[in-house]
Amino acid sequence: MARANTKIGDVFSVKIDESSKKYFQYVVSDLTQLNSDVIRAFTKKHPIDVNPDLSEIVSGEVEFYAHCVTKLGLKMNLWERIGNTAEVGNTSQILFRDTNDYGSKVGEEPIRVSRNWYVWKVNEPFKDVGKLEGENRKAYIGIVMNPLGIIELLKGNKYPINYPEFE
Repeated sequence: MARANTKIGDVFSVKIDESSKKYFQYVVSDLTQLNSDVIRAFTKKHPIDVNPDLSEIVSGEVEFYAHCVTKLGLKMNLWERIGNTAEVGNTSQILFRDTNDYGSKVGEEPIRVSRNWYVWKVNEPFKDVGKLEGENRKAYIGIVMNPLGIIELLKGNKYPINYPEFE
């Protein structure tokens, strides 16, 4: 099998169910979060047999941003690269959040609501903020997600299921 490589601008197609698919694009690498790939996933669901132009896809509404390993999803055959475009949107304003309250010790109940958050913009330092307020409440979950988690988000499901809320 050939080595799977991805690059900024790559657009991927993901089968959501037997009749539909969604798209996402690798838009930037985030040195702040393990130099991981940052993707933007698009809201619109397309019929499985329709192949829109790249320009139509990347001009669509963004549903979420997330960190993941795009080439792992290729290796797992969870998505397919359909092309590349230089149009990646404004990546300097993407805001992520995370908390050290995620992941409980064995035998402990997971923390359901955190007041111990930090936020960051791509390639900028983490900033401790405590309780999420104002614009920080719109921040996307910033953990590096496995490809199956990306599929869950594209299907409209919560992932990870035990990730704390902020209220």
